[in-house]
Amino acid sequence: MFRYTKILTYQISAPRSLQITPDPSSEQITYICELQILYNYSMGKINQPSTQIKLTNVSVVRMKKGKKRFEIACYQNKVQDWRSGIEKDLDEVLQIHQVFLNVSKGQVAPHDMLQKAFGTSDLDKIILVILKKGEIQLSGKERSQHMAQLQKEVLNIISTKCVNPKTKKRYPPTMIGKSLKELKYNMTNARNAKTKALEAIRLLVEKQIIPIARAQMELRIMVKNKKFMKVETDITPILGTIKSKDNIEGDLEIVCLIEPEHYKELTEEIKKMDGSIEVIDMAVIDDSASAI
Repeated sequence: MFRYTKILTYQISAPRSLQITPDPSSEQITYICELQILYNYSMGKINQPSTQIKLTNVSVVRMKKGKKRFEIACYQNKVQDWRSGIEKDLDEVLQIHQVFLNVSKGQVAPHDMLQKAFGTSDLDKIILVILKKGEIQLSGKERSQHMAQLQKEVLNIISTKCVNPKTKKRYPPTMIGKSLKELKYNMTNARNAKTKALEAIRLLVEKQIIPIARAQMELRIMVKNKKFMKVETDITPILGTIKSKDNIEGDLEIVCLIEPEHYKELTEEIKKMDGSIEVIDMAVIDDSASAI
């Protein structure tokens, strides 16, 4: 039960009908509880889950809708977990089950404003929309940690997808990082690591600061031999290196290495022949040693 003494400073803003009485009604108690939550928030007394890494007390997720800005108070790490499907309990994500115009000032969004902006005043639905599409507002420390983690992920992705074309060995992330730094490549404006990594790979391959290329994909193709023979001349150039070709009772099995940029085109061609294609290895790399 909330203690009334904690919210006496807020009574001045409450409607006359909701002033605290010796025997408060359910309506008064609800209003008092909401004030208690806002008080705890303003005083930094919101409890934090034991599993939460405490960087700042509150992390705000903000979304612009029309000309208005709506915010919810969350734990930043928990928002990322919820978006990735790791966390499913909203009570572990939200600091307060409320939609604000300004979290730092404790300004709650009026129901009529929510209705106009979202087409509903249902807090549960609106919170889910903001959680899914809103932008996480990071503190300076959180932003630095986020960018360091993003950079690490980008470099690791590049390292697993690229090789020295002569040795077929991969480069360590540190060397890739030095090459991108030499190219003055900016990794601070990325929304996700995969998109940024693919963009960086294109730049590295184009500039060749170090000998680098996308690692080939290894595929197994199954198709009717008669159908394949009709288009063999056209399709062979994108098959790359053919490791094996076996004719099994009219079915042709091909194991080959192709350049990743040809995968979509090859898949479409095999589909036209009612064949199947299986990815054996997304990136063929000699892991016996690094490329240097």
